[in-house]
Formats: sequence, structure tokens, C-alpha cells
Amino acid sequence: MKVLLINPPAQGIYDTFNIKFPPLGLAYIAAVLKEHGYEVQIIDLNVEENLWENLNKKWDIVGISGDTSRYPIALKIASQIKKYYHYPIVMGGPHVSFFEKETLDTGVVDYVVRGEGEYTALNLLNTLKKGKNPSTVKGITFMKNGNLIKTTSAPNIENLDKLPFPARELLPMDKYRKLIFQKKPITTLVTSRGCPFNCYFCSSSQFFGLKWRTRSPENILSEIEHLIKRYDYHRFAFMDDNFTLNPQRVIQISKEIINRKLNIKWWAFSRVDELLKNEKMISSMAKSGCRMLFLGIESVSQKILDSYNKKITANDSLKAVKLLKKYGISTWGSFIIGGLEETKKMILNTIKFSKLLNPETVQFSILTPFPGTRLYQDAINAGIITRKAWQYFDGAHSTMKTKYLNPKEIQRLILKTYIDFYGHPQKFVKIFPIVIRYLITLPSKKAREKRLEKIIQCGSS
Repeated sequence: MKVLLINPPAQGIYDTFNIKFPPLGLAYIAAVLKEHGYEVQIIDLNVEENLWENLNKKWDIVGISGDTSRYPIALKIASQIKKYYHYPIVMGGPHVSFFEKETLDTGVVDYVVRGEGEYTALNLLNTLKKGKNPSTVKGITFMKNGNLIKTTSAPNIENLDKLPFPARELLPMDKYRKLIFQKKPITTLVTSRGCPFNCYFCSSSQFFGLKWRTRSPENILSEIEHLIKRYDYHRFAFMDDNFTLNPQRVIQISKEIINRKLNIKWWAFSRVDELLKNEKMISSMAKSGCRMLFLGIESVSQKILDSYNKKITANDSLKAVKLLKKYGISTWGSFIIGGLEETKKMILNTIKFSKLLNPETVQFSILTPFPGTRLYQDAINAGIITRKAWQYFDGAHSTMKTKYLNPKEIQRLILKTYIDFYGHPQKFVKIFPIVIRYLITLPSKKAREKRLEKIIQCGSS
């Protein structure tokens, strides 16, 4: 059975600045399918343009993934495939997991895989291959005789070590080497799934579950060594929602990196409160090559932090950033503006706070009601969503009106956050070479739109 997996192209800020990483979600699914005898190919449309020529190879099924902002283009691709090739189409990812009826009602998707896709996709393909009833497969939704069939949810994968490494051999790995960290190309890996914190604006706890599940340090180090030997990567980004939830695990991983003399540099996602309670962990990370941590600082206002269910204070963030600097670890500070009860003054105070903290890198985002979050449900109930086009749900566009601010005001304020933070000569000198490097290689907006049109419409040729 031949399976084609498609990663739709990004269109937002990540595409603008050429930030492209391998689609590990699809690569994990591909690895599991290959392990069970399926012939699999991945087309990553962020870095490739050969979709339509590959569709002529006669596939038995096509799988498409995509987050909320890429959902519209994923549907357009599915529509063209249905029109010209008539292949059965499976779609997965957070957005369709929460909006399976909307997805199936389009008529261009045959099956929705909900939640973690590796073994659900395998079970679905095994069932279809044998000609059996798909309603026996847990974790899928489909239409039958005009009726929506939603099967029992599939259990999350408890032992992540049993998953094979992502099938990176099916991806053009040389095309992901443009993003530089600590003077060398960086790549990604994931060492855990699930998040117990259930933040107001985040869907991860709903998609991957509240239970935190981890890979063993031995399994993680084996993948790092594989990436070093096969692809010559020495810089790594751990993309877990929360890499540092278990300090002893982090210390063990750090010690193994040192014992194996890997000489790598890396960054990860963490939380302010976890750092403050575990200075020994920070010391161990620094010794093993940790050079940056991503922290969700979000706001200086305690009222806003409480509304996000962050369980931290601004003073906690200040202490955490200082603690990281003590050990030579940079901070990538994440801030959110546009809270439902946030005033302009609160946002301006958060900008001032970001400059006081002085993290090496900042990310300002607009609060966005992503499907699957409690924020989305509250926004729907209150009738405050002003944009219904999913491509704008990317954290860079305002999609809600709030108690004190309208979307245009929020959009102007997000621009002000970056200008105020990076406008300082000291910061501008640091970021200027990065901006210039990306601008030189950046295709024009017209060229990007032309490329997207080619990807979508080439099926007619």
C-alpha cells in the first residue's frame, strides 16, 4: 500500500523570515508506517515544489496535516487532489481534531485522525487494506451515508520510546539548514508529549493530554547521536511544550551529553517557576551546552497572568532571567498582548517590562482564540471574534475585539512592541545582521503568492 504525506506551506511570519524545520509529526507517522511495511513518501511544501509530479505515482491514500493557520491551504490542496486524482484523503492535526465535522462537510476529506496520529493512522490503513469497517478504528471521524461517525478516542502513546525515530530520510534535510544558532545550523527533536498546565490560550493540553509522557534519556541521546553522525547537526532545539518539567530527567540528559563528549549547543522551552526552584538543573544544563531557554513571560500585569492561568508573577520572571544570565544562558522571552480585559496602559507597561528584563530575544504575539482552547469557547460565547478566516489565526493578526481595545488598536500595538524593544541602538545592532541576512534571501510577497498559487493549481496541468 502506497502512502503520500503532505505538509502544507506556511504563509505567516515564519514563512516571511524563512524559518523552516522538518515536519516531525508527519515524519513520525511515516516512520511507524514504514516499520509496518508501507511504502511512504513525504512532500514538505515549505521547501519543495514537486507535489503534482509525485501525485502521478498512483497512491492508495494521501495524508495531509496542518495547524489552524494552514487549514485553508490544506483544504485547497485536498480539493485539487480530489478533483484530478480522486485519492482517499486523511487529514490530521490539532485544528481538524477539534473541527472534524467542519472538515468532513467540505466533501474533500474522507477521514479525520484525531489526536496523536502514529498508531491511529496505522490502524486505519490496516483496516482499509483488509477491506474492513473503519468504525472499528479508535480515534477517527468520517462520514457514512450522510451521517457523522466519530469513533472512541484512541489512547495516547504511553511508551514514547517504542516509537521509531522520525523518518528524516524521507525529507530533503539539506534544505532546512538556513536557520543558524550559535553559528551553526539547528534542527529539532521532541522528547516528551502532554502538558499538565492547561493554559487558557493553549490547545496542547487538549490535543496531547494533561499527562506528561517522556522518552528515556538513553533514547533521546541515541537520536542526538544519530543526527550528529548522519546529518552533521550540532545544534538542537527541544520542541517539547515543557522540557524542564522533571529536573532530575534534565540533569540526567545533561550528564549524558557531557559523558558522551558530544560538544553540542541547544535550547528548549521552559517555565519561570520551574527554573526558580531548580538552580542545580540550570547549572547542569549550562555545562551540557544549553545556551537559550524560551520562557512564557506573557505580561507584567498580575490580573492578565492570572487570567491566562500562568501561576507566575512578573517578579518571578525577573528573577528567572537574572538566574539564567548567571549561568550564561540567554532568554527568549515570549509576551502576549490583547488579553480580554487588558488595557492599552497594561500593554505599554508590558513593553517597559520587556526592556527592563532585557532578554536576548523577544517574541510578542497577539492573543489568539485557537480551536481547542478555553479562550476560543469564551470568545465564541461572547461573540467577540472578528475574523473568521483561519489563515489569520497565527498570533500575528488580531482576530478579536476585547473589552478595551478593537482589532486595529491591537494590530498597531503589536507593531509598537517590536519597534520599542528593538529600536534601542544596542538591540538594533544585534538584530540588524540577522534581518539583513533574511531580507537578502527573502522572496517578495508577490513571489510567495505566486508559489502558493502554483502549489494549489498545478493539478490542472
